[in-house]
Amino acid sequence: MSREIIERYFSAFNAGDTDTMLALVSDDVQHFVNQGEMREGSGKFAEFCSHMGVSYRETLRDMVIFVNEDGTRAAAEFTVHGEYLQTDPGLPEAHGQRYVLPAGSFFSLNGGKITRVTTYYNLQDWITQVSA
Repeated sequence: MSREIIERYFSAFNAGDTDTMLALVSDDVQHFVNQGEMREGSGKFAEFCSHMGVSYRETLRDMVIFVNEDGTRAAAEFTVHGEYLQTDPGLPEAHGQRYVLPAGSFFSLNGGKITRVTTYYNLQDWITQVSA
């Protein structure tokens, strides 16, 4: 069941379906963003998703999902294929730059919901790509 939840989460991400993503996370989800502060709660998670949808267009490919035996933890490795649409404060100016970036996410699951999402990627690599 946990593998299916993670697969649905990423399928929804690729479809830009924030409603489905929100349905898969717990009300008190902890969201750890690469080199950023932890956001707690589905409301903060929804705000983040909304911001990302305006600033970036991303598709995740080459997905490999790992789940532990009891289904309480999962991880995914993938490649982000993206386009930088709107300048994010503190980051380089956006003008439609494309990027390809290896990344990974880690999850905790409980009661059929995602309770933690932690995502990692090489921010300096991304900055180099969009600054070129």
